[in-house]
Amino acid sequence: MLSHPQRRYRQRRVPPVAWPVLVWLVSRTVLVAGALKVGPFATTDPLDYSVSHVYHGWFEVLAEGRFPIGDVSWQYPPGAAGVITAPVLFPFVGYDRAFVLLCALCDLAVMAGLVRVAGRARHGAAAGWLWAAGLPLLWTVPWTRFDIVVAAVAVAALLSARRGDRAFGVLVALGTLIKVWPVLLLIGTARGPRTRRAWSAAAVTAVSAGGGVALAFPGAYDFLTAQEERGIQFESLGALPFHLARHLGWSGRLAVNYGSTEFLGPGVPLATVVSEVCTVLALGWLVWWRLRADLRPGWVLPDAALTAVLLFTVTSRVLSPQYLVWLVALAAVCLLHRETSQRPVAYLVLTACPVTMAVFPFMGRALVDGSATAAGLLAARDLLLLAAALLSARRLYRATRPEPAEAEAEAEADPRRTPALGNAPIG
Repeated sequence: MLSHPQRRYRQRRVPPVAWPVLVWLVSRTVLVAGALKVGPFATTDPLDYSVSHVYHGWFEVLAEGRFPIGDVSWQYPPGAAGVITAPVLFPFVGYDRAFVLLCALCDLAVMAGLVRVAGRARHGAAAGWLWAAGLPLLWTVPWTRFDIVVAAVAVAALLSARRGDRAFGVLVALGTLIKVWPVLLLIGTARGPRTRRAWSAAAVTAVSAGGGVALAFPGAYDFLTAQEERGIQFESLGALPFHLARHLGWSGRLAVNYGSTEFLGPGVPLATVVSEVCTVLALGWLVWWRLRADLRPGWVLPDAALTAVLLFTVTSRVLSPQYLVWLVALAAVCLLHRETSQRPVAYLVLTACPVTMAVFPFMGRALVDGSATAAGLLAARDLLLLAAALLSARRLYRATRPEPAEAEAEAEADPRRTPALGNAPIG
């Protein structure tokens, strides 16, 4: 029997979710300050280029009531305009710092949601650990790109699915209107009424909100055809052969094209086609899996979302460092479930984060200049993500195979296949 002091010690034990919260507080204090360039990071230089030049420039155009159609770097659905203009909610600071604060609030919202669910379920602290520790391994990138806003919407959608399919569908549609990838979250919805409610809510929201924007602002959907002539971004998996070819006399070049650094030259059109074919094959596999999988367990929805986004990420012509924010967010939601099939995949994604940071921002210029070391690190990052995507698909498929459920249903339908109680095995 426990003594009184021992019982008191057990009652005062620190909850498991408290430690990732502490790590989150310390890491964000440092890195958000770094993104804002305040305190020990203070400098007279402007904030990150994407914020101070690209986003700020878009904001000035959007403030005039029109989309930046003439800007080749604007490649996003109309909902992105809402994110770009949202920093006006912080009138006490300039646009650049307001944008970083907006991203920091979205980071806080994700952490709060994960911790709340993990604490209520009394498990899933690994989810908080992954989010708290994963983002700092990307340096200040998460707080200087609007991808963290989309990730927050996606996490909110997955967490809301526990309570209502329509809320899930609405949030998926809102995320899709900001950046297309959240539509992939629909792939894992359970068949029947749940799919009908979620998909119909998503469709109604997308049509009403997206249609309203299209009527109010011409050119809202020009992004759909704005990237037809894009090459292969130098960060993507498809760019790895060209990094090698540069040292073997390849006649192509790296250049800024459509707002990003891409390979242009012989072989690039073929690589583009291969990338697009792989994306179509990934979509085909996901549809094939959905038609055969057991989608009833609650953990299938986030697991399928992570698999789908991983497959589309590694087959894309673009694989920017901020895409890791999406993957960390989805992997964290997966870890809220004891039964998740994606635990080793989450750790692979986490491993890819520091390798990404080593290249971006620290060796980005060296990569452009042809550094073999930088190219090797990029190859390691991309191959880690490829391994994660393949492992994710394999584990999802094996974990959702319907054979046991079908065998049970057949046994219930045919009494001759059901063993008598006395013949049932013990234990």
